[in-house]
Amino acid sequence: MNKLVFIVDDEQAISKLLSYWAKDKWKYDVEVFSNGEDALKKLHLRPDIVLLDIMLPGLDGIETLKRIKQFDENLPVIMLSAQGSIEVAVESLRFGAFDYFPKPIDMQKLEPALKNAIRAYDLVKELENLKENVKKEYSFENIISSDGKMQDVFKLVSKVLNNDITVLIHGESGTGKELVARAIHYNGKRKDKPFIVVNCASIPRELLESELFGHEKGSFTGAHQRKLGKFELANEGTIFLDEVGELEMLLQAKLLRVIQQKEFERVGGTELIKTDVRIISATNRELKNAVENKEFREDLYYRLNSFPITIPPLRHRKGDILVLAEHFLKEFNQKLGKNIKGFTKRALKLIYEYNWPGNIREMENTIERCLIIAEKDTIDVDDLPAHIRSADPSYSMEYSGSLFGDETIIPFEKLKEESIRHALKVTNGNIVEAAKKLQLGRATIYRLMEKYNIENRSSE
Repeated sequence: MNKLVFIVDDEQAISKLLSYWAKDKWKYDVEVFSNGEDALKKLHLRPDIVLLDIMLPGLDGIETLKRIKQFDENLPVIMLSAQGSIEVAVESLRFGAFDYFPKPIDMQKLEPALKNAIRAYDLVKELENLKENVKKEYSFENIISSDGKMQDVFKLVSKVLNNDITVLIHGESGTGKELVARAIHYNGKRKDKPFIVVNCASIPRELLESELFGHEKGSFTGAHQRKLGKFELANEGTIFLDEVGELEMLLQAKLLRVIQQKEFERVGGTELIKTDVRIISATNRELKNAVENKEFREDLYYRLNSFPITIPPLRHRKGDILVLAEHFLKEFNQKLGKNIKGFTKRALKLIYEYNWPGNIREMENTIERCLIIAEKDTIDVDDLPAHIRSADPSYSMEYSGSLFGDETIIPFEKLKEESIRHALKVTNGNIVEAAKKLQLGRATIYRLMEKYNIENRSSE
C-alpha cells in the first residue's frame, strides 16, 4: 500500500508541482487541500505525512499544525513558506514541525526529508503497536484460569494496580509469577513506563550489584565505561526481582536503602542517584524461614512483603489443568502448523491426574512435545512422556469411572459439563462439597450449572 501525502497549499501552481513530484516521481498517494480546515476534516484517512503551507486563507499554517498535533502528535508535518525567515522556521519547529522548507522548494532536498519523516513515523507506529500488543498480552483476560483459587489471586492483583505498594509474589517455579507481575505493571498506572526483569538467581553474585545499581568507569577490573543499572533503567516504571531470596546480605542492605530512601550509588561511585521505581519481587523460597535462619534480613522481608500474593501450584488448581491443556493445544497447533483435534480420554485422564511438579511451565513444554511427536490427529497415551504414563494416579481416582469413559476423544466443553454432573452425583447434590472436589469456587459451579442447563435435584 502506497504512503499517503497531504498537500495543503492555496497556491495551485505549488500544489500541482508538489502533487506531480509526490505522485508521479516518488509514487505516493496524494490528497490536495487549499485550506487547513478541509485538511483537518480528512485526518481520519490517516496520512503518513503533511506538507503544509504557513500562509493559508482562514486557519493559518501554524494553527493548523497545532490542531494536527492534537489529533496525532507523531504525524510528521513539513512546513512550507515563501517568507523564508529564520523566525518562521523556528516557530514551526517549536510547535512540532518535522522540517521547514522555504519557497521555491528544492525538490532534490525535499525528497529525502519526506522519506526520512515517513520512515520515522513508521517506526513510531510500530513501537506503539508493540506496546499495545504487550498490554493485550498481559491483560487479565490472557491469564488462562477458571479455578476459584486463581480468581482470588486476580482479586488481590486488582487491589494493587494503581498504587506503588511493594508486592511479593510467592509460588513454586513455573506457576506464572512473572506473568502476574507483568499483569500488575501493564494494567496499572505505570504501564507506559519500563518493566525491567532481574533474575537474582541467574546472575553471578559478584556481578549482581553492578547489574542492579550500575557502576562507574574503573570501579573494578573490566569496568571500561560507566554502566547504568537496572534501577536507573526502570526509573518511573517497575523492576521485577525474581528469586529475590537469593540476594546476599550486602545487596539486601542496599536494596533496603533503595526502598526506604529512593536513592542509591553506583558501584565505585559517590553520586546519590534518585529513583522512582515500583518494586515487585517473587520467590519460591519460604522467606520467613530464611529470616529465622539469619539468611534474609527481617526488615527487608517486611518491606518487600507489604502486599503478599501467593500463586497456588497447578496440582492444587485441578480446575485449570484441562483448560490449560486445551489452551496449549490451540497455541502449538498454530505455532507448529499442525491440526491435532484433541486428546484421547486415556491421555486426558493421565494429564488430569498427573501431579505437575513443574507446574504450568512443565505442562506447556509437555503439550508442545506431544504435538511434535504425535503421528495421528489426536494425542494418545503413547505421545505422553514416560514419567506421566507411569505416574501414580493419586488424584481424583473417584472420577475415573464415568468422567473418563470409553469414548476415544472427549470435547473439552463436554468434559467440563460431565465434571460438574459427576461431582454433583457423587456428593448427592451438595454444591459446597462438589466445589471442593473440583477445586472450584461456588460461584463458578453455579455459573457452569447455568451454562450447561444442569438442574440440581438434591438440596445442599
